[in-house]
Amino acid sequence: MEHWDTVVIGGGPAGMMAAGVAAARGKKVLLLEKNKTLGKKLLITGGGRCNVTNNKPEVREMLAKYKKSDKFLFSAFSQFGVTEALQFFHDRGMSTKEENEGRVFPLSNTAQSVWDVLVHEMQKSRVQVRTGATVRSIAQDARGFVIVLQNGTQVSAASCVVAVGGTSRPETGSTGDGYAWARALGHKVIENDFALVPVALHDSWAKKLGGVALPDSKLTLMQDGKKQAVQKGKLLFTHFGISGPVVLNLSRTIGEFLGYGDVELLLDLFPATDPGMLKEQVQTLLVAESNKKIKNTLGSLVPKALVPALLELAHIDGETPCHSVRSKERTALVSLLKKVPLRVQGLLGADKAVVSSGGVVPEEVEFKTMQSRLVPNLFIVGDLLNIDRPSGGYSLQLCWTTGFVAGMHA
Repeated sequence: MEHWDTVVIGGGPAGMMAAGVAAARGKKVLLLEKNKTLGKKLLITGGGRCNVTNNKPEVREMLAKYKKSDKFLFSAFSQFGVTEALQFFHDRGMSTKEENEGRVFPLSNTAQSVWDVLVHEMQKSRVQVRTGATVRSIAQDARGFVIVLQNGTQVSAASCVVAVGGTSRPETGSTGDGYAWARALGHKVIENDFALVPVALHDSWAKKLGGVALPDSKLTLMQDGKKQAVQKGKLLFTHFGISGPVVLNLSRTIGEFLGYGDVELLLDLFPATDPGMLKEQVQTLLVAESNKKIKNTLGSLVPKALVPALLELAHIDGETPCHSVRSKERTALVSLLKKVPLRVQGLLGADKAVVSSGGVVPEEVEFKTMQSRLVPNLFIVGDLLNIDRPSGGYSLQLCWTTGFVAGMHA
């Protein structure tokens, strides 16, 4: 079993920062990443543009955005705050620009620039990186830690940095593994609530449907014509827009993307039915009830209250008999049933848009070093910490700060 000075679990922003900094100190460092590539979530943040930080160089002003967690973060941000983070990237050839509300982005307008800096830094300091390495468990032994991988391989380390994130964007690998490991090692973990807030819409027709529920739906978040996120579940129309589990679980991501521009949601009313099958269902219904008006027929497919809005959006006269609905109109209707456009106005109440990350309670971490107060030489960083923060570069700054501090002390 190979022994390392430091093993970093998680190849996201905090993990890559921690690994590069520790190795630059001369430590023998191994980074384990479950995905086939590093920084999968990093590359899609901010619609692929990557909101690196928020330009608040004064530490106390910056920490005010982290609400009740500011008292824990002061020592870490005093070591590596906004000024130091920007200097880190600038010194390595990545220019930045500031946009509205202090948001800082790479001048290149692409997250790839951030990824390149972090990966090059690890290569320069000779971090050993293993991708496709899923960790099954972490346990303590006489030499420090034994990390067991899914394939049975075991790795020994004097210190361990856990940087696997929480449970947001699970398609990128953040599936809550770190919560289970932290609990097994004695830590208290708060479950993630993703800033569970309803969404207000511009669409007046949707606001007339208050109380209408869709037990099975799919929402696709679109920005600049690109698909950014997908969520399935129950949806509820309200007098201001939409709510329900599918909306609440997507609200954090919606809030993030609203910082970069207009957001549109595409509502799939039949997520379990492909367009071809749905076209056949609609055609069968129109033939079976050919003499009825289409406005009186669609109610057997969708909630009746939705019918007038759907017909208007599809540009079909509700008085039209089913046998007179043209082929082009049927095609438009089927397409609409799979992609009802919803124009997002905002999250319901700015005061409710603060993200609660969930994770290890900060009282159990020494922020001067990011070391666990319960488990010597275990370091907990980034989104694995239960730190409240809004969108606008604050999540990534938390990763840069905690990752750097852990890297300096691991």
